[in-house]
Amino acid sequence: MIEKIYEEEFAQYVLQADYPVVVDFYADWCGPCKMLAPILEQLERDNDDFGFYKVNVDENSELAAKYHVFTIPNVVIFKNGRDIAQSIGLKPAEEMQKILDGIK
Repeated sequence: MIEKIYEEEFAQYVLQADYPVVVDFYADWCGPCKMLAPILEQLERDNDDFGFYKVNVDENSELAAKYHVFTIPNVVIFKNGRDIAQSIGLKPAEEMQKILDGIK
């Protein structure tokens, strides 16, 4: 299961990581977010060179706004402390894997 983090942990787990990090910005009430969750969990198992975390936008609205997360599900990929890729909406596992492959 992908670990849920909060704004006060974000810099430590995401921005200061020595590896690319996939952040799932989601909400508990979001149906497509719930459908994306098992896809991301499979990607986490298949890509051990990436970190995976999830951020609840209702609990971390300032953080979501900082990274221009206005629609969910919204997956932002960070590398070397910068957001370098973004996937908005529900996407199939194959499409998400192609994004990760382009970052490795």
